[in-house]
Amino acid sequence: MAIIHPFKAWRPRREKLNEVACVPYDVINTEEAQSLAEGKPDSFLHVIRPEIDLPEGTKYNEDSVYEKGAENLARILDSDLMTQEEEESVYIYRLIREGRSQTGLFTCVSVDDYDNEVILKHELTRPDKEDDRTLHILTQSAHAEPVMMTFKDTKGIASTIEDVMDSEEPLYDFTAADDIQHTIWKVPDAKELISDFEDIPHLYIADGHHRCKSASRAAAEMKKANPNYSGEEEFNFFPAVLFPMDEMKILAYNRIIYSVPDDFLSELKDKFELTENAEPSPSEKGSISIYYDGTWYGMELPQKPDANSVEKLDVHRLQEAILEPMLDITDQRRDENISFVGGIRGTEELERLVDSGKADLAISMYPTDIAELVEVSDEGLLMPPKSTWFEPKLRSGLLIHTF
Repeated sequence: MAIIHPFKAWRPRREKLNEVACVPYDVINTEEAQSLAEGKPDSFLHVIRPEIDLPEGTKYNEDSVYEKGAENLARILDSDLMTQEEEESVYIYRLIREGRSQTGLFTCVSVDDYDNEVILKHELTRPDKEDDRTLHILTQSAHAEPVMMTFKDTKGIASTIEDVMDSEEPLYDFTAADDIQHTIWKVPDAKELISDFEDIPHLYIADGHHRCKSASRAAAEMKKANPNYSGEEEFNFFPAVLFPMDEMKILAYNRIIYSVPDDFLSELKDKFELTENAEPSPSEKGSISIYYDGTWYGMELPQKPDANSVEKLDVHRLQEAILEPMLDITDQRRDENISFVGGIRGTEELERLVDSGKADLAISMYPTDIAELVEVSDEGLLMPPKSTWFEPKLRSGLLIHTF
């Protein structure tokens, strides 16, 4: 059973919404955050990317960064920008991008569910990123941003959500600078939804593996420091938006290679059948498009007949066919010769990186399917890094969980 936990959210006053809400921390780097926050002293970027308020060259994981983030959050919460709900609630969150809507439940979920594998993961986490997010949580006494999760809706939860949307006025309804519409409703009575989720066997992490692991680690630290621990403390729960699987959209997560051998293309042609002047975006699973020296090449990825759910993934097949044997990239997570470009940036970004000389090679992938993610998670296996890019992204600073 999956636990959903209503919480007393901090949220911007409606008239202050555009001053506070921002993109999530992990889709931008420090320089991009600085640019977006310029002239916006109340942007939530000052909480989730506090290094932008410190001297240039400050590393993201210095003590001063965590202290500044806690200071900035305290200032925002104590100001007239924000209000805290008087009662524990859950919320409905709808995103609309290019005419396509995606609607889920904004709630808190249980650290115990994560630790006991009711909440399932599909990616490994990096210790340095875990450390970073854990320190943000502990110094701020808050989970500042929600995780994105998905579930198999067998209880008509989507119908219950629709009923609330039809009967309630939204708390917020706005379109951000990237033309994504964000709408949030408060659920007047969450009892039915809480009951329905008790029959949901698993939640699946879509986007936010490091935040989940960090919430678990932070709770463990708080538990050790609390002699009267009961399990009901707010630090045992963290915010997430839960979307039914048929609402989810995954884009490709493409690759760039900074340096390839001079004979790479001729060796590739010797090993595989290439189609010259191919479409930049592959049209089906098992196909990739490769951009090299101003030309797109299409090819089929080989697959062994007895492949398991991970070995069937295009990102794994790419690793086995090209990255490791031809480019000596054995660990995509740590190898400095490879980087990743979210599908939202389009294949034009891949061409730009190669044509500008910043990379030698770009690889355009076919998107991973949500069913593939679930199969891997259910089997207790892990995907290669950067297998999925979910879009649209959640907005930060809308509903904040403190403890």
